[in-house]
Amino acid sequence: MLRFMFRLAAMVALSISVIMAVIDTTRSVAESALVITPLNTSWLAVSPDTRAAFETFVRAKASPIVWDGIVAWVLAQPGFAVFAALAFLLYAIGYRRKRRNAEFAPTP
Repeated sequence: MLRFMFRLAAMVALSISVIMAVIDTTRSVAESALVITPLNTSWLAVSPDTRAAFETFVRAKASPIVWDGIVAWVLAQPGFAVFAALAFLLYAIGYRRKRRNAEFAPTP
């Protein structure tokens, strides 16, 4: 059940990544120049209240250094790349490996 949840979350993250990539591609074609939207810009366009609440939460619970160092760097990256990496990590966590013994077992 837990693996299913990780794979489902990976699928959702990959879907968001594809949507963000299509939006950036459409803007690039319209402007005849490469357009890559940072995750922070996309988040502020969709829901600035949750972005401000997240910043307040991280600064209060962790440290301002964590916000300025790690989270701000992640938010400055292209949104599609962040969600693609998240999808990969979630899928890797939920991946079920094949047993090696099954390859050599006799088949009836």
